[in-house]
Amino acid sequence: MKIYGDEISGNCLKVKYVADYLGKPYEWVAVDVVAGGARLPHMLAKNPAGQVPFVEFDNDRRLAQSNAIMLYLAEGSSLIPRDAFERAKMYEWMFWEQYSHETAIAVARFRVIFEGQPVEDLDPALVAKGNVALDLMERHLANKTWFVGEALSLADIALVAYTQFAHEPGFSLEHRPGIAQWVVRVRRELGVI
Repeated sequence: MKIYGDEISGNCLKVKYVADYLGKPYEWVAVDVVAGGARLPHMLAKNPAGQVPFVEFDNDRRLAQSNAIMLYLAEGSSLIPRDAFERAKMYEWMFWEQYSHETAIAVARFRVIFEGQPVEDLDPALVAKGNVALDLMERHLANKTWFVGEALSLADIALVAYTQFAHEPGFSLEHRPGIAQWVVRVRRELGVI
């Protein structure tokens, strides 16, 4: 298996974290997203969406979209709850992450860290959206160790990917101790501390 990705991307890190955690062998193919590496002709031939991550298997099959890849790699593992309702809750958090979390935290981070936009010049609506997402996470973690059930799941991995960098575009975790402790817990469990 080849994983095409850029380690600056939380979406790419999600796939790497799952593969590493589960001991899945792979070759990492570095793609410079800032320089447009995912949109080069040979890359578009592999993934017409022009995005990373995507994986390529020996049988010439390819799979894109970080959450779809994570679900495929983790099939049958402890990262996917066996209980149908808990599994559905995991999906709920994963879908929410891509629609309501990543679209604020990751976008703000990209603009500040990779485009050089000053934090104070970020769109106030984008900052508000990020704070709403983080506040929802903090409330959820007030009396929970993990996002779903009693163990690490794909929901935690999906959410930690960009949350661990939330401070970079100015989102504070100082008054969000549940998130701060959870980030450390997830990173420790994944072995990335």
